[in-house]
Amino acid sequence: MAEVAPDPSPLIIGGGGETVRRPLPDSLHVNGGDGTYSYTRNSYFQRLAANVVKERIKGAITMKLDVENLSSTSNTIYIADLGCAVGPNAFDAMQDVVHFIQQKYTLQCPQSNTTLQFLVLFNDQPSNDFNTLFTSLPRERPYYAAGVPGSFHRRLFPESSIHFVHCSYALHWLSKVPEELLDKNCGAWNKGRIHYTNAPNEVVQAYASQFAKDMEEFLCARAMEIVTGGMMTIIMPGLPNEMPYSQLAASLMYDFMASTFMDMANEGLVSEDEVDSFNLPIYTPSPAEMASVVEKNGHFSIEMLELTNPASLVGGPVDIKAWVIHVRAAMEGMFIKHFSTDIIDEMFDRLTKKLFMFTEQVESGYKDRTQLLVVLIRK
Repeated sequence: MAEVAPDPSPLIIGGGGETVRRPLPDSLHVNGGDGTYSYTRNSYFQRLAANVVKERIKGAITMKLDVENLSSTSNTIYIADLGCAVGPNAFDAMQDVVHFIQQKYTLQCPQSNTTLQFLVLFNDQPSNDFNTLFTSLPRERPYYAAGVPGSFHRRLFPESSIHFVHCSYALHWLSKVPEELLDKNCGAWNKGRIHYTNAPNEVVQAYASQFAKDMEEFLCARAMEIVTGGMMTIIMPGLPNEMPYSQLAASLMYDFMASTFMDMANEGLVSEDEVDSFNLPIYTPSPAEMASVVEKNGHFSIEMLELTNPASLVGGPVDIKAWVIHVRAAMEGMFIKHFSTDIIDEMFDRLTKKLFMFTEQVESGYKDRTQLLVVLIRK
């Protein structure tokens, strides 16, 4: 297995006098605080989508996780939540995971007098609003908590130290925008677009290649950190193997974002160069792609890999205005870093109006089986 260097970002926990380098710059963080467009107030859809697979994760832990063996050397179970953002979704997810593991331990060891302890390591980019995360941490909770800032595409934890990893709606973010997209002399130059929706094949392949590289780094890092027999669950947007990407509701939104920016460029509100040089570092894999990268890596067995309907718990039609605000809460930091802040309100207002004109397409794309659940066991 290839060695993956530890992330240069410092850990909040730990501290053995080692030399600490400055964290890598990043802009992939959700809106912090508790304002109108904060992720704290606008992450309800993500939680509903994750709840769709809650029972599937419980079943995987019950059937596949050998808690008796994992706890044989210590009564503390270490859990990592990668891409935790600012809550409250992370807290709900960790409450469930701890409860499921406790249930499995009781099932496996009914005569045991040992009480399991749990330490949850909440991870996100260094620029994440950890203050909001920890000030909103539930006072009554069945685990201890610590924060670990850094990119999950690199090492974050000591070797063979983690028993369970949870990653929900985070792994579709690439570590960086594919470099080819900004090269005017390359076939993958993504002029007039901000994503690979309806883009030439060279653009799509650049994104797919970056995702494959990122996943290899992610899996190698986790293979070093997770104990043998440990489990990792991944929830993320997914694409049915035979479905064109352009049919997804998210792709419709990204397409309209691009056309909105181009409209504003034509009106002189932004420059065309600003639009051409901006691309969303987001990729949605198919089950076949995900299976391929996991099998190529070779350090995990695939216990579950399936598509689910992320909107099955949403009653009625999609609330487009609320959906746009949720997207803004997750992505606004990137837009503000690239464009002037005074045009962001205008862009999102125009985007909302365009999406209302295509409500039927939004509905059909949002309610397909477009959520990927992956459960892996460390070999």
